[in-house]
This record gives sequence, structure tokens and C-alpha cells, in this order.
Amino acid sequence: MSKYWSVTTRGLKPYVPGEQPGDKKYIKLNTNENPYPPPPGVINAIRNAAGERLKLYPEPTCIRLRKKIAGYFGLNASQVFPGNGSDEVLAFAFKAFFNPGEKVIFPEITYTFYPVYCKLYGLDYINAEMKSNFSISVDSFKQENGGVIIPNPNAPTGKYLKLDAIEDILKNNMEKVVIIDEAYIDFGGKSAVSLIGKYPNLLVVQTLSKSMSLAGLRVGYALGSEELTEGLVRVKDSINSYTIDTLAMEGAIAAFDDGDYYRETSSMVISTRDRITAELRDMGFEVVDSKANFILISHKTAKAFDIFRLLKENGILVRYFNKPRISGYLRVSIGTDKEMDVFVDTLKNLL
Repeated sequence: MSKYWSVTTRGLKPYVPGEQPGDKKYIKLNTNENPYPPPPGVINAIRNAAGERLKLYPEPTCIRLRKKIAGYFGLNASQVFPGNGSDEVLAFAFKAFFNPGEKVIFPEITYTFYPVYCKLYGLDYINAEMKSNFSISVDSFKQENGGVIIPNPNAPTGKYLKLDAIEDILKNNMEKVVIIDEAYIDFGGKSAVSLIGKYPNLLVVQTLSKSMSLAGLRVGYALGSEELTEGLVRVKDSINSYTIDTLAMEGAIAAFDDGDYYRETSSMVISTRDRITAELRDMGFEVVDSKANFILISHKTAKAFDIFRLLKENGILVRYFNKPRISGYLRVSIGTDKEMDVFVDTLKNLL
């Protein structure tokens, strides 16, 4: 611990991302990346933008990208806030809408960045209890709070909360901001964007990293009322006015022109997920029902960490969380059919 760190820095326990090792080639099923590449149009747009204009700052309001996203969802550009990945958008949202002294509420098993943001900003929080099957209890979000955030589908469980349940939570928290983090929504869920017109306290956050195969581009965005997006802009412009670089901007704009391609690749991921789920259950695994591009699995006799270690030794990376209630599980991202067949065959040999 450095003597030069602030009190806040000393108290932080930063988010730990999935491994990105370079010691050898792995089948990477640990960071929920899309196994399929982005379409050629996106690559061409980025190449075309790589020229002399890079000596200039990018357009700070991202108006072309905001208009493109707004048109995609049937919103106004003023209802769109883009950022450098959805993690940055979420970090801005915690700062913009949640107050110290009031408790933010999110599921007890959820994206581990949420408590990190709370610690960074001096926010208290409540872990909303979940059911034995990892389903979110709607009633647990009806207690007094300073704001709500729910990933839907949830991570790392993959469990999906239907829109009527989301709406119930919104109705019971009209004086507070409710954030629905939809990083994985395109793999089987229905977006809450359709509720934005009815609920000015709703902020929907999405990303190009998952279904749009652009994790390396780092572009995310929030959708909501103008009041909410203006709050995000105030925070952003107090930290960094140029959050999206020129190359990422052009690639993101092009991505929204290839909806058919992404619907096809998402369908392929869903098909593989459902097939592998059935095969693993036949092998004696418990597999949590998932609407994401990953599954949460547990074996009835083999320990999760032992499987994690042995898979890595055999060139396959999955994610292990040494946390209450899920330390007996592994999160497995869905790769191509070929990758998943290798994964299943390796598991059979190990077991």
C-alpha cells in the first residue's frame, strides 16, 4: 500500500476482469466475448477513419452516433448518451443519480462492478435477496432506497426478469432512478427501452461489446429521458469531454447499419447455448436457465475450482467466482459450436 494513496484509494477493492493471458493460445470462455467477428462494414468504416483527421479531437457531443442510435430505437437524439463502454456509462450514472447517505439497491448476486462504484463514490448499498434458483425477487426492490440497478439478464447467473416485473419495480420507485443494465439483452430477452416513454426515472444501459461483437472498440450507451441524459452529460463533461475516440465513433455508427447480421449471430449463440445446456445436464451438471451468452454451471460431485483449474491446464478458460452462493459454480461463455464441442469433450475426459 502506497503512502501517497488517498484514503479513498486505500479502501478500494477494484473490479477484477476475466483473464486475458498471453502465455499460450486458449479457448476463451471466460469474458463473455462474442465468438463471431463484426461485419466487414464496421472494419471498413474504422479503416476509412484512420487518416489525418486523427490529429483532431473527436466531436464531443457524438451527435452522429446519438442520431444513429436514436433512429435504431425510435427515440430522440437527446435521449441517448454514449460513452467509452457501458462500464464508463454506469460509473457516470452512479455519480449522477445516487446520493451518499441513501442506499443503492441491487441483487445480492450480480455484476461485481456495482459495489466497486459504491465504494468509489462513498455510497451505501443493499443486497436484495434472491430466490434459491437465483431469480430476482421483485418485492425486495420495494423497500426504501436511494436508487435501483438491475442487470437484465443478470450476471453471472444469466437469469432474465420479464418486462412486467421491471415495470412493477419502476412503479414502486418513481422518486428514484431505476437503471436496467442490458448488456446481454439480445440473447433472448426483451428490452425495457419500450418503457422509457412511460417512466422518466428509467435509464437503460446497453453495449456494443456483446451481441455486436465489438468488445475491443469500447462503446456503450444509455437511453432515457432528457433529464437523465443531461445529468450524465454534466458528469462526463466534468471528467472528460472526449470519451469516444474517432475510430470507435465510426465503427459504432456502422454497426447500427448491420442489424440483420447481428440478429443472425445472436441466434447462433442462442442455439449453441441451448444445445450445450442440454448436453451438460445429461452429464450431471446443474445449469441455470440463461438468456445471456453464457451459462452458470455446477457439478453434483466435482468441485468448481478443481474443474476451473483442470480446464485451464487443458487450454480452456472459464470464470470462477469465490463468492457466497456461487463458489460452487463456473460461468462459461458461449463460443462457436466447435469451441463448445471441445469444451464438452474435455469435461467428459476430466470427469
